[in-house]
Amino acid sequence: MVDEFADTKQDMGSEPVIGGSKPEKSVDTGAQVIAAIVVVVGLAGALWVLGGGRDAAGDTKPAVCETTHDAKSSKHTAAQLCTALNRSDLPTLLGTPDELAISASGNVSTSTSANGTKTDFPEADVDLKTYSLELSASDDDFPVSELADFLGDTVQKRSFLGHPAVLYSDHTTALHFNLGGGKVHTGPGGIARTLIVAKDAKDGGGSFEVSIWRQDFATPDDAALFRVAEKVLPTVPGWTAG
Repeated sequence: MVDEFADTKQDMGSEPVIGGSKPEKSVDTGAQVIAAIVVVVGLAGALWVLGGGRDAAGDTKPAVCETTHDAKSSKHTAAQLCTALNRSDLPTLLGTPDELAISASGNVSTSTSANGTKTDFPEADVDLKTYSLELSASDDDFPVSELADFLGDTVQKRSFLGHPAVLYSDHTTALHFNLGGGKVHTGPGGIARTLIVAKDAKDGGGSFEVSIWRQDFATPDDAALFRVAEKVLPTVPGWTAG
């Protein structure tokens, strides 16, 4: 459901240091190690990331979305989703008003049907110090109300902004990459909470998905997820007010 990552960094032989910045390279006995917490689902296509910078006065600025190299789905672009998610009030909605967006990214996952038809699924990700979030769009004909049978024991059916919706938990996976060579090691990560909402009140197919997970592996706050989704979804092209 989600195909983005919150970042960690780790020196060989030391405890991990959790953070929301880009992975940094650290050298120990000639090996460079990067650790990333990943919730795996799709195939990443075009990807951009533009981290926070500094203005002329040297003050830190929140990250903004770069729209170069975007790929368009039938109804949405990753740029549109990134713009909708990377709101100026996002830290306040998350309950972390003193934080800034560290990176804003978008990509397009592509699936191929049995007859060879390719379909784009645009996604956007925003990372802060405490939280990472993802917003994605699906233009399929599958009603959200029927998804509950496929999403495990944690799924809850509900209504959100007058639209059918489901809420469920997914596990993140920690991936450890040794850039000096060797295998990629996996380990337990944290919990991602995901809200899938039908694009219209009639649940005629198509949905938006908002996911949230924490950099420190703790379970994210559902209230924060709902606050973000309530503000973001009505601003996404293709949303129909319920």
